[in-house]
Amino acid sequence: MLNWAVMFLIIALVAAVLGFGGVAGTAAWMAQVLFVVFLVLFLVSLVAGRRTLP
Repeated sequence: MLNWAVMFLIIALVAAVLGFGGVAGTAAWMAQVLFVVFLVLFLVSLVAGRRTLP
């Protein structure tokens, strides 16, 4: 998922350099959403991984 976020970030940067504002904004928003989802899932996996079963 982090790979997808980085890919959308690169697409946003390239689109911004080429002057495609709408595409850049959409790709940047998607990268931000995917990064937040990645962080939430990462934190959940850290918390769930520390639990031990009796």
